[in-house]
Amino acid sequence: MNERKPYLSVRGLQAGYGRAQVLFDMSFDVRPGEVVTLLGRNGMGRSTTVKCLFGMLPCLAGDITVAGERANGRAPHRIARQGLALVPEGRQIFTELSVEENLVATARGPAASGPAKAWTLDGIYALFPRLKERRTNLGSQLSGGEQQMLAIGRALMTNPRLVVLDEATEGLAPVIRDEIWRTIRQLKAEGLALIIIDKNINRLLDLADRHYVVEKGRVVWSGDSDAIRSQPHLIHQYLGV
Repeated sequence: MNERKPYLSVRGLQAGYGRAQVLFDMSFDVRPGEVVTLLGRNGMGRSTTVKCLFGMLPCLAGDITVAGERANGRAPHRIARQGLALVPEGRQIFTELSVEENLVATARGPAASGPAKAWTLDGIYALFPRLKERRTNLGSQLSGGEQQMLAIGRALMTNPRLVVLDEATEGLAPVIRDEIWRTIRQLKAEGLALIIIDKNINRLLDLADRHYVVEKGRVVWSGDSDAIRSQPHLIHQYLGV
């Protein structure tokens, strides 16, 4: 077990929308270079957790710390400067900007304490050659798979230490899904910490270091892939698979 101090730590997080509370006691950690998943059915609080992590939804209670610094209440751009990046559900690229403009719009150099490898345009184009071919095309002219590559590339161009991928393979053709999974595996091999939300449990079990099962706004189980495989009832009970 990797005993290094967590890069991201979430403790007792509570949040909701109006009078509807969604998160009641979300707590989990991500260590440097570690891949973890948030597993659960739709509506259990995973995407709400992501919104809190990135300052898009205020926390009612609890603490979020990044590299030992409290992140609660900070604006999204300040959280990005702490080393977090998001590949959002639905991609949310700038459709009226070109591929290259999307990549450089929010780009920033690596922090002094960041990863050794700095992501540049050349690095993104090497990772996704299709984006280089389409670099002058508008975001609206890309296929769904190309838009997803662009969303990942845009996140990497902020030179983060941790990337959150929220349903990054949803709605893609099988061949594109395979490419995205290969990319995720490559990012893991390069030491980038990842939080993955995805419905493909088999891929996640093969890839991730640890898993957190989320039910009704709190973590109800955590463990590694071997532990899940040895308890198949967990998948049926909490994931409906």
